[in-house]
Amino acid sequence: MKLDILAIGAHPDDVELGCGATLAKEIANGKKVGIIDLTQGELGTRGTVETRYEEANNASNILGVSVRINMKFADGFFINDKAHQLEIIRKIREYQPEIVICNAIDDRHIDHGKGSKLVSDACFLSGLIKIETKTETGELQNAWRPKQVYHYIQWKNLEPDFVVDVSKFMDIKMKAVLAYKTQFYDASSKEPETPISSKNFTDSIMYRARDLGRLVGVEYAEGFNVERFVAVDSLFNLK
Repeated sequence: MKLDILAIGAHPDDVELGCGATLAKEIANGKKVGIIDLTQGELGTRGTVETRYEEANNASNILGVSVRINMKFADGFFINDKAHQLEIIRKIREYQPEIVICNAIDDRHIDHGKGSKLVSDACFLSGLIKIETKTETGELQNAWRPKQVYHYIQWKNLEPDFVVDVSKFMDIKMKAVLAYKTQFYDASSKEPETPISSKNFTDSIMYRARDLGRLVGVEYAEGFNVERFVAVDSLFNLK
C-alpha cells in the first residue's frame, strides 16, 4: 500500500496530539495516511499496553487512517542504531510515503527527540540503493526516500517553521486525542496524575492551536519544524 503521508510517533497518542488535525484535513482531501507507533507506551504511568492498543485503534478510526502499526520498540530505551534504522527503512520502503511527519526535534520526553532523529536518519538511509532490505516474503525492496520530513510540535513551545490551517478539523483531532481515555483528564480517574492528565494540558491543545491560528489570521493552526528550506512555486502560494 502506497501512502501519501506516513506519520510516526514514539508513543501511541503522539501523532494525534502533534498533527491529528493536519492528518484529518489531508484525509478529507483524499490523501492516504498511515501511522506508525514506535513503542507500545508500556512505561506509561496510566493505562496498560492493552488499553493503549484499543485506544489507538479507536483514534485511528476517528481520523480515518488507512493503516496503523506498532514497531514494539522498547519504550524509554530504544536507540538510534543500525538495527532500529533498518526496521524503519523497511516500513518506509513498504509504504513509499511522499511525506513523513515525526516527533518534535527537541522535547521534554527523551523518546521524542530520539524518535525524531531515528526516523529522520532512516528516511535518508532509505534512499540509498546499496542498503539492502527485504519484505516479509523475502523479496528485495526498492530504495525510497520521502520528499519531505516534517516534525510536529509537542510539549515544548517550539517556534514553528510553518503552520497549517486546521480550523475545520480541530473537533476531529480532539475526538481522536480523547480516545486515549486512560491518558488524559478524567475527574473520576483514580490513577496517578501525570503531566498530560491535567485539565490544563487538555485545554492547552486547543489554546495552542488557537494562538497559532491567531498569528496567521485563521481560527486554529498546527505548527511544524523542517530540516531544510521549504520551497514554493510562487509568492502567491503563501497565505
